[in-house]
Amino acid sequence: MLGKSSGEKKGGDVIGFIGEGMTLEGKLTFNDTVKIDGAFNGEIDSKGTLIVGETGYVKGQIKVGSAIVTGEIKGTLEATTRVEIKAPGKMFGDITTPNLIIGEGVIFEGNCIMVKRDHAQEELPSVVVYGNKEEKAG
Repeated sequence: MLGKSSGEKKGGDVIGFIGEGMTLEGKLTFNDTVKIDGAFNGEIDSKGTLIVGETGYVKGQIKVGSAIVTGEIKGTLEATTRVEIKAPGKMFGDITTPNLIIGEGVIFEGNCIMVKRDHAQEELPSVVVYGNKEEKAG
């Protein structure tokens, strides 16, 4: 019996990369995970994960499964699963997601619309904000 080939990709692997110093414009679609460390201007439509690295800049309309942001986004961000913004991340625009995590030192200027996940999951929307000096244990 033959084993799986070593070239076979695993779910969640980064399948695309826009490197620092690169600039792209247009429409980006993908299924797994794409990381942007350069600049992208346009529309992103995916059920996968978008990672915007510290040197990454995205301007436009974004619809993804989930997003992890340590760079900068200007525009709208819609994620069906979750959005996580980590320092030194910046988000200028509206976010629509069932789960939002904002780290200490992040800049977020815009609105957030919390939605329920698909009907199969009865989980309530959640927001987690780190860096609040009045955090309570419990």
